[in-house]
Amino acid sequence: MTHLLILGAGFSGKAIGETFKEAGFTVSGTTRSAEKADALHALGITPIVYDGNAISGELAADMAQATHLVQSIAPGKDGDPLFRPGGPAVSSLMPKLEWAGYLSTVGVYGDHKGAWVDEETALNPVSARSVERVEAENHWLAFGAASDIPVAVLRLAGIYGPGRNALRNMEDGTARRLIKKDQVFNRIRVEDIGGSALFLSRKQLGGIWNITDDEPGPPQDVVAEAARLMGLPSPPDIAFETAELSPMARSFYGENKRVSNAKLHAAGFEFRFPNYRQSLAELKASGRWRG
Repeated sequence: MTHLLILGAGFSGKAIGETFKEAGFTVSGTTRSAEKADALHALGITPIVYDGNAISGELAADMAQATHLVQSIAPGKDGDPLFRPGGPAVSSLMPKLEWAGYLSTVGVYGDHKGAWVDEETALNPVSARSVERVEAENHWLAFGAASDIPVAVLRLAGIYGPGRNALRNMEDGTARRLIKKDQVFNRIRVEDIGGSALFLSRKQLGGIWNITDDEPGPPQDVVAEAARLMGLPSPPDIAFETAELSPMARSFYGENKRVSNAKLHAAGFEFRFPNYRQSLAELKASGRWRG
């Protein structure tokens, strides 16, 4: 039996779970609240309540049976929940483990002023959350090397998909065209996160992988395309310098880079949604953009 455990079955984790389930895996996933457990159960994912601290008997029993693991819980200032001082070793918790994936972020590269970066680029994390991700990445890669288990670090670009996208923002009236000269972002459709995780696990591939589509681009272009598809006027341009933004939102604009997915392409992965235009068109045509 092949069994996937997802630690932190949120937006990306659910998509990964659905993809593995379609491939014949049994799937379980953790959530922080009993209220969210019903949503996982409806997807055919066995829910386990876990707040990222003490490992319950139920979670320990599931870990003992897991052949595959995806870790999606953000480390925070206390670090990755499975590598905190004094905790049990991952290898003892998961004796049947054959492959693990750690969901990180392209934020670990920091700012490269719009230049291309790949998996070999030196890291220069700016935000505290990205610094924490680098530490967690290193723990997982070291565990893989020590245990001789392939551990893949999936560095995710900006995630969107059904229920979380520019079409939805247009309908809600929350879409904004923030203009910052030469700014580009990288993005990834959530189903391609699921597909890439399954692909890497099937090929027993570890190491670092950028999970991003083919086309970094200005964020205002995505909003304009969504407006076109919705038949609505494009929101007015807002200068970044004078825009009202939360500190976190403003910090995202402090990093500018084009992230290459050439390594994943070369390994043989085929994106279902290689760019935002094709992806938004599919969301609109299928009616799944509302979620």
